[in-house]
Amino acid sequence: MEPSLEHEVADGIATVVIHNPAKRNAMTLGMWRALPPLLARLAADPAVRALILTGDGDTFCAGADIGSLSGTYEATTGVALPAEEALAAFPKPTLAALRGYCVGGGCQLAAACDLRFAEEGTRFGITPAKLGIVYAPGSTRRLVELVGPATAKFLLFSGELIDTERALRTGLVDEVLPAGGLDKRVAEFTRVLVSRSQLTQSAVKEFAAGPVEPDRVTYWQEQIRHSAEAAEGIAAFLERRTPRFRWTPPTG
Repeated sequence: MEPSLEHEVADGIATVVIHNPAKRNAMTLGMWRALPPLLARLAADPAVRALILTGDGDTFCAGADIGSLSGTYEATTGVALPAEEALAAFPKPTLAALRGYCVGGGCQLAAACDLRFAEEGTRFGITPAKLGIVYAPGSTRRLVELVGPATAKFLLFSGELIDTERALRTGLVDEVLPAGGLDKRVAEFTRVLVSRSQLTQSAVKEFAAGPVEPDRVTYWQEQIRHSAEAAEGIAAFLERRTPRFRWTPPTG
């Protein structure tokens, strides 16, 4: 098969798979370009309540497929950055399931997800200093917010790879699973996400993204007031049953 982004939707979960196994799932120009419209379709699908990003086989993504890239560095950045930002802006919870190599553009995509679970033995690195390029300001800030300035500088200054123990300690990943345990844990956790209130999750994503204007606070207060989410959550707690949350993001 040609390098591609494969996807499926099942039980409320969209799974996007980076597929370029001949090159450790490196992202080609076409794959970078395909990601934003794919994410837009999945975001608009009411059946999708969470998204998993992973790689085909035994590795996540070794970065950009340098051999497939044409034109200038600016042209390449012009497709990679929109893909990263589209992933960061996805309105529902996103989780990167990582194994093997999570390097360069792969680490850039993983950092744009809400959460990152990794299999023990995964290697992480961001390599602009090896190529003589400048990591984008937004990508740099996202990395700093995730791991702190010292670790971000270590990664960006050196291009060296780090292991899962250090990635967990510095906040680059949220959980590390033993070999063979990643898929089961990701499936279990995404089922938890799907069972929770989308109202809560959507508001958290917006609030965590940065400064919130007063009109957006008012908007979320109105969503709480006009939805039955809180009443259902409290009733389910008192009745010792699983809540049936029904709020969905408004369309249009």
